[in-house]
Amino acid sequence: MIKCIIVDDESKAIKSLSWELSNFSEEIEIEATFTEPEKALTYLDSNKIDCLFLDIEMPTMDGFQFINKLKKKDFAVIITTAYNDYAIEALKNEAIDYLLKPVDTDDLEKALNKIKKFSTRQTQFESNEKFEEILVKFNEKFNSKKIIINADGKLLFLNPCEILYIESDGNYSTVYTTNGKKIVITKKLKEINQLVPDDSFFRIHNSYIINLDKVKEFYKTDGYVVIEQNHKIPVSRQRKSEFLDKF
Repeated sequence: MIKCIIVDDESKAIKSLSWELSNFSEEIEIEATFTEPEKALTYLDSNKIDCLFLDIEMPTMDGFQFINKLKKKDFAVIITTAYNDYAIEALKNEAIDYLLKPVDTDDLEKALNKIKKFSTRQTQFESNEKFEEILVKFNEKFNSKKIIINADGKLLFLNPCEILYIESDGNYSTVYTTNGKKIVITKKLKEINQLVPDDSFFRIHNSYIINLDKVKEFYKTDGYVVIEQNHKIPVSRQRKSEFLDKF
């Protein structure tokens, strides 16, 4: 069963779409409807759904602003609009499809197929996340020195000595290795900091974790360290003292 909610400031539009969805497929279950976007955001904070049908033209908050305010986006988003020129922007804003009002049955069928595909991918992603979690716990239990990193659809088992440093880029991070490879992963630096051993890795800056065994020089005045292969990494003022205590 595909659990969905509808967000539209017009009650008539909600009733019309609800009727279309209910009569189109028994696989769709409408969990809730909202004419006020703020209430929908609150609902989504504590409820899991498979799909959101979202209107674009709303007076207090338009659909694109609504998407940007979402704390989690683990569900499909279908834009509903009376204006065809929103289509490209809708897809750029992480919607998987859009429906023109009044909703056409053929378009609805295509949208439903996309929702199913999205749900399948999401289930696979969650399974991979759980598998990775199990492996990490197994790794810790048996005192393995390998660091497990999920990248490009596969798990990499790295020795700490293979890592020079890790750089943050918002929700992504890049692992720089001794053989010159750059491994981009979808984890924040805070999450990675929990994976690497404390005795040999240190978060020297908000944007960097370094391998302490690779440090060659520390320039106190300029506030940076040089690690192997001549990489210069800035040292946060707040962490300078703690960094020196590591040696």
